[in-house]
Amino acid sequence: MALKLESTNSMSALGISSRRTAPQGVPREGRNGWLPILVVFFLALSSWPGAAQAKVFLSVEEALVLAFPKGEVERSTVYLTEQQVARAHELSGEEVRSAIVHPYRAHHDGVELGTAYFDVHRVRTLPETLMIVVDPQGHVRRVEILSFREPEDYIPRTIWYDQFRDRPLDDSLRLKRGIHPVTGATLTARATAQAVRRVLALHQVIEGEEFGEQDAADDGKPSVAVEGR
Repeated sequence: MALKLESTNSMSALGISSRRTAPQGVPREGRNGWLPILVVFFLALSSWPGAAQAKVFLSVEEALVLAFPKGEVERSTVYLTEQQVARAHELSGEEVRSAIVHPYRAHHDGVELGTAYFDVHRVRTLPETLMIVVDPQGHVRRVEILSFREPEDYIPRTIWYDQFRDRPLDDSLRLKRGIHPVTGATLTARATAQAVRRVLALHQVIEGEEFGEQDAADDGKPSVAVEGR
């Protein structure tokens, strides 16, 4: 997997799992290119009270390798308008805390593989970080836990995350509807479902699926800063 970093200074495999160990064979060369991403990831995580003791299962690099082992990943920064933030909130029914989003789009031999997003959110009182991968059809492809500050007993089993595979953003993508709850990990399950809904809604807005030609003419589409090639 190759990653391209954007030129701006702005920062923020099919199958779904909550893998808790780093994958084998992750390339170690070129680590310096990942430094800005890793710094931002850990700075965002450290902004939560008590997050210094968070259990980190995967780095950003390792998670992207799991999602796109043969892909070339391009990171961009998207600046949403107030209208787009409101639309994402309307679509998902979940809080959208920032108008700045960082999609990681993957391609291989000219074929689109999907887009990864990283979502940091509160579980009970402490945070977790998820990678949510969206396929080219706008459905969930993969969910991975990168870090989890709550006790590990609150993490659902891997099979529970399989429920999200291939799901679009619809009313069934909610806990106790199409997504079964987990005894002893209800808050984690709810936070995960909410994060997946939020990411799918943001993806729709970013990809312009919720804005017609007139909206685009009126600057209704997001402003995107893509890395230099």
